[in-house]
Amino acid sequence: MRLPDSAYTSRPWRVHEFAGDFAVEDVWSFRTPGAGPDDFPVMLAALREHGRLARQPQPARFLFDLRWKLGALLGWDEPSSGVGRRVASLRDRLPDDLRDAPRGPDDEHMPLKAVYELDTEAVRELANKTVHTLMHLGWVRGADGDHELRMTVLVKPNGLFGRLYMAAIAPFRHLVVYPALTRQWEQAWRERHHDGEEGTSR
Repeated sequence: MRLPDSAYTSRPWRVHEFAGDFAVEDVWSFRTPGAGPDDFPVMLAALREHGRLARQPQPARFLFDLRWKLGALLGWDEPSSGVGRRVASLRDRLPDDLRDAPRGPDDEHMPLKAVYELDTEAVRELANKTVHTLMHLGWVRGADGDHELRMTVLVKPNGLFGRLYMAAIAPFRHLVVYPALTRQWEQAWRERHHDGEEGTSR
């Protein structure tokens, strides 16, 4: 479910300390029934196990495949345009305590790379010729008392071209990609949560 920007900006996330030059693009929530305050690592493990792009529905996979093919054709994703080349990594801005904290594992199936991973929030980043983007994942108590996952996409477009690109893909994100991601990630929680309950009952 899409949320207002204030669902992200009003909370005391650590990322606010060093990502003020990134704009909030989207804030989305994912239901995780039965989740408690200490289950954020469980949810992250569920996403790594069950939430890969290859498991998304066909329309979403088609859009991602199309984007990567266009990027290859037009040179949007060349190494020279990525993190550490065109833009510095967000890790270069981290205070010492976060730089020494766990990053979280990278995944060859996930183009966003880990920046840091805490008990209730994690950040990944990606850069190319269009944009430098951050994916912030936060663990928040919902209105029903259960905790839920919230994803915020933060962006720094690369000039006018980057702004036009973000505007052009917005309808596809909101109508296809995020609804598919919601179904997939919520299912990932149910599968992981069910597996965990089965494990404790044995």
